[in-house]
Amino acid sequence: MADQEQGDAPVARPVLRVVKGLPDEEELAALVTVVAALGRRADTEPAPPRSLWRDRHRNIRPAIGPGPGAWRASGLPR
Repeated sequence: MADQEQGDAPVARPVLRVVKGLPDEEELAALVTVVAALGRRADTEPAPPRSLWRDRHRNIRPAIGPGPGAWRASGLPR
């Protein structure tokens, strides 16, 4: 019943907690900056693999050397 009287919003727990010592404002700001940067890096996902449809090597035809049937191979699809 006591939880319903305070509202439906959950109580947020602190992300960081100083266990020992008395850091000043600059030290806390530096710590929060480092932790925020580490958290941001973990959220990024790796780039998806490139599609083989966009690969340019498919557009380049291999060289046809002289030899038996070379003229015929020059007109055939790969």
